[in-house]
Amino acid sequence: MALFLFLVIVAIVLGLIGWVVHGLGYLLVIGVVVLVIDIVLGLVRLARRSRRHRIR
Repeated sequence: MALFLFLVIVAIVLGLIGWVVHGLGYLLVIGVVVLVIDIVLGLVRLARRSRRHRIR
């Protein structure tokens, strides 16, 4: 859970830096990609957890 929150914070910070400094637009793209990957991984973990509890 701590890793999830850390990656969300990193994505937000990179996105803000990329948005404020117009020459660093690639940081905005990297931040968005990190955020999307983080959300997907979180959903996969949640699906595994719910499937594991349903079997029992």
